[in-house]
Amino acid sequence: MKKVSSIFIVDDDPITVFGIKKMLKPVAICDDIQIFQNGKEAYDALKDRITTGHELPEVIFLDINMPIMDGWDFLKEMIDLDIQERIIINMITSSIDPSDYQRWNDFKEKCPHQLNFRNKPIFKIEVSDLEGFHMAS
Repeated sequence: MKKVSSIFIVDDDPITVFGIKKMLKPVAICDDIQIFQNGKEAYDALKDRITTGHELPEVIFLDINMPIMDGWDFLKEMIDLDIQERIIINMITSSIDPSDYQRWNDFKEKCPHQLNFRNKPIFKIEVSDLEGFHMAS
């Protein structure tokens, strides 16, 4: 079991959020799991943690398609923040559009954080989703 200080789940689908939280229980110990309905809420919380010196999330589960600010826009904004810690970002999507996978590959090149790609539905979360190694699923 992996000890994780903080996890952000950014997804507007309550069933996906519930599933991720449930699948985290056997693989992670975390007392700070924050849920956000869209990228804007998560981005504002991330900026607030940077400003106030609170611990940043070690892991983010980020949906691609959401209202207000989607996962791609969140990533664009996050890359511009001065974050020294490397965050593991698990991009999750129900999209079968190959351009989303290509876009993820393009973001991997310019993102200082670890960017993983997962298709919905997620059936299992592995310790590798919370650490520095992952292959696209």
